[in-house]
Amino acid sequence: MNNKEFITKLASQTGFTQEESQKMVTSVLKEIGKSFELGDPVQITGFGTFDIKKRMERVMVNPATGLRMLVPPKLVLNFKPTSTIKTHIKKGVSE
Repeated sequence: MNNKEFITKLASQTGFTQEESQKMVTSVLKEIGKSFELGDPVQITGFGTFDIKKRMERVMVNPATGLRMLVPPKLVLNFKPTSTIKTHIKKGVSE
């Protein structure tokens, strides 16, 4: 599902116009982005938790050349779904 399909579906389910739905989604995503910039986790009840984790530096080997390279540390976004979502995915349940 792309953004346009999501907004159309959201608008039809909530009774808002597509323009109003787009503004709401944009506002929510901006606030979530601000939380990530501050390093705060975002927990969405019934869906899951997004948080920022630091990957430590590591040495990797290029399999083609055998050359060893140092990969610097970096911050990555992590998502942990709720157990309900995990169960639905494992069972292949779709609505």
